[in-house]
Amino acid sequence: MTLSTMSSNHNEEKIGKLEDEALKRKERLAALKRKTKDESKDKDQTEEAKKRAKFRSYLPLDEELKTTAVLPQAKPGDVESIVKEELEAGKSTVVIDEVDLTKLAPRKPDWDLKRDLSKKLEKLHKRQQKAIAELIRERLKSGLTQTYDLATRVTLGANANRKLDVEEED
Repeated sequence: MTLSTMSSNHNEEKIGKLEDEALKRKERLAALKRKTKDESKDKDQTEEAKKRAKFRSYLPLDEELKTTAVLPQAKPGDVESIVKEELEAGKSTVVIDEVDLTKLAPRKPDWDLKRDLSKKLEKLHKRQQKAIAELIRERLKSGLTQTYDLATRVTLGANANRKLDVEEED
């Protein structure tokens, strides 16, 4: 065998394989088409069975239609109670209060920061008050300060608190 005959045999084998694959593909496509046609026929038949005339506002003259397609007479429901419920639900229970002018006034640019930090500042203020009270008690117990009567000591403590409050506001 020559080289050209070997290559032609090899090419024929490739072509044969490709043709076989093409035939298999065609058969699969034909089977899918048949399957979809069968399904569409079944759907058409079921849709036709579902589509029947519904005579709601009149009676048909044909006897066959009278027995199969006539809907029963509609019974009126209790409409009054439904309407009352809807009216009650629709009533506005919110009473508009008078508009407060402070709410309408523009706010300072840092109002949101103050709002967010207010809880933390409350905690700190409580801790500060406890610490001040503790310091006062320690001074009273130690006796390092001048000997004052109780009223004078309370006055001094209150003055110290006022000074701290003034410093916090600044």
